[in-house]
Amino acid sequence: MVALKTETSTVKAVTFDVWETLLFERDGASSQRTVVRCKNIVQTLNRFGLPFSVEAVGQALGETISSVVRIWDKNKDVSHLEQIRLFFEHLSEGKRVLKDEWIKELSMAYVSPIFEVPPYLNPDARELLRLLKSQNKLLGIICNTGITPGTELRRFLAMQGVGDYFDLMIFSDEVGIRKPDRRIFNMVARGLRVKPHEIVHIGDNLKGDAWGAKNAGLGAIHLSGSAGRDKMAESDSKSLVSFSRNLGNLKLERIAPDRAVASLAMVREAMRELENTC
Repeated sequence: MVALKTETSTVKAVTFDVWETLLFERDGASSQRTVVRCKNIVQTLNRFGLPFSVEAVGQALGETISSVVRIWDKNKDVSHLEQIRLFFEHLSEGKRVLKDEWIKELSMAYVSPIFEVPPYLNPDARELLRLLKSQNKLLGIICNTGITPGTELRRFLAMQGVGDYFDLMIFSDEVGIRKPDRRIFNMVARGLRVKPHEIVHIGDNLKGDAWGAKNAGLGAIHLSGSAGRDKMAESDSKSLVSFSRNLGNLKLERIAPDRAVASLAMVREAMRELENTC
């Protein structure tokens, strides 16, 4: 177990995953967002004089996801702009050039579903964040993005009234690295100016959050409850949710978070136990 106590202080910083940790999902939300995304992209393309169908856009999105998953499987990521360009290349089969003046509107259509089919704030999140701030903890976010980039997640968290709690937010599409790569955890340690062992990371994903944090020298609390998860997406082997939960070659017995909690409401007690651990 990582020693979480120093001579002068205990845990100095707490970092959080976003999806299905700070933000909860409703069952079927992922597929609903796909429908909205396809519709909005088609409308945007039609305004540009590009008569693509919903079916063609849906197929191109699927091909885009397949392409980025191969990159994500190496714990690397592409920027939002690169993902847009990749989508348009699949859509046009390389026969059209994406004009610079189209990018802003196309991006808006691409990311719009998070606001039209929004997730909801974990009911226990605000109180926990308030408590940790009152204890003078530094707070951070370490998030693997999918189709929705970090810029829009920042905006959504701000709309939920919790964005200002965080001293640092790191999103994979902005840094080119994904959990569980230890480098993304080290970025947070450097950004918060603390040592890795002075950080506790909280997240729902066994590989990305629990194993990734421990492997990088952080403490780890696994959010193991089933609330706020899109069960339909998890059961679809082709979904990004299903991909994110795949352990790959990692054996389950190798994953040993410091604590597992069913809800964020239980983190307070878990933190108290960890801060008494030498």
